[in-house]
Amino acid sequence: MSVQSVERALDVLEALAEHGGEAGLSEIAARTGLPYGTIHRLLQTLLARGYVRQESDRRYALGGGLVRLGGIAESMVGVWAQPYLTKMVELSGETANLAVLEGDFVVYVAQVPSPRRLRMFAEVGRRVLPHSTAVGKVLLAGRPASDAVAVFERTGMPRRTPNTITDVSSMLAELGMVRSRGYAMDLGEEELGVHCLAVPVWDGDRVVAAMSVSGPAERIDALDRDDLAERMRKIALDFGGELAPG
Repeated sequence: MSVQSVERALDVLEALAEHGGEAGLSEIAARTGLPYGTIHRLLQTLLARGYVRQESDRRYALGGGLVRLGGIAESMVGVWAQPYLTKMVELSGETANLAVLEGDFVVYVAQVPSPRRLRMFAEVGRRVLPHSTAVGKVLLAGRPASDAVAVFERTGMPRRTPNTITDVSSMLAELGMVRSRGYAMDLGEEELGVHCLAVPVWDGDRVVAAMSVSGPAERIDALDRDDLAERMRKIALDFGGELAPG
């Protein structure tokens, strides 16, 4: 049985998140369909608990109280992901990773290393820009093109290697390919000699994370990408089912 006041408070927080973490009353109302008076009462409670703050221009923003909850939740997701990442290592023989999008950055939240002596490491907690990584492409492909463009404009899409895609139109075309084939590739775009294949993790109708395998370019290139991606998607689908509400 749902509790209406809780649902409405979560609607308000999600509305703020969908507006980049900050919104005015009218924007929250347009997103939630709630009356202004109801939104104001909910915001007062969220303000008192530190989950929302009010800016000098009277707009509302997500508050620091969410950071603690988010950090704990992120660590728990990393624990839940371990058996699924292990299956991906078994499939590919390469290191498997779980990553999420936080603001304009991709953050690696879990990893299971390859058993091979020569293997790739993406340190858990490492933050990278999305345009040069397979996981980043998957995460942005799951969002509206306007959101991706806004990220690219804010970050400037710096060149990491000679292979990095650094213009918006080419990257939008790349994201279109990711959507159509269901996986993304990083072909030495973040680090020369390292290739990566990533698939989305769906929580219902949203892409909430990306799972990938990465390794030396010659080993990744020797794999059947379409077959590997298909099997990885099945694992990611199972993992997403564990994350999905209800």
